[in-house]
Amino acid sequence: MTVAEWMLLAAVLLYLLTIAPFKPLGYREFDNAKPRNPAFWAEPLRARAQGAHINGIETFPFFAAAILLAEFRHAPQHWIDWLAVAFIVLRLLFIAAYLLNYPWTRTLIWNAGFAVNLAIFFLPWWGH
Repeated sequence: MTVAEWMLLAAVLLYLLTIAPFKPLGYREFDNAKPRNPAFWAEPLRARAQGAHINGIETFPFFAAAILLAEFRHAPQHWIDWLAVAFIVLRLLFIAAYLLNYPWTRTLIWNAGFAVNLAIFFLPWWGH
């Protein structure tokens, strides 16, 4: 497997781990029978964690498609790998900015991540 393919797994784990700690930390309030109960996620930090989680789910399909298309089209693998790692680093920074309530920083980081995804997507076109 390539580094980029491992970054696909990392992206999934990131969005899962974004909310995972909040359930056991709020065990007295969290009802596993109602995991999407809006009342549990209303607390500001939990709400931001849920927002980052949902955003991770939203950004994953384009990231995955861009990597797979670039690999299927035989773009330079070292560039696909490097850009995929850059995307994951940006996702980590995005989650931190989201949790720490830095909305403008979060938006800039999200845009940088989208630009990285575009670069991966267009690698087969300009990468040879």
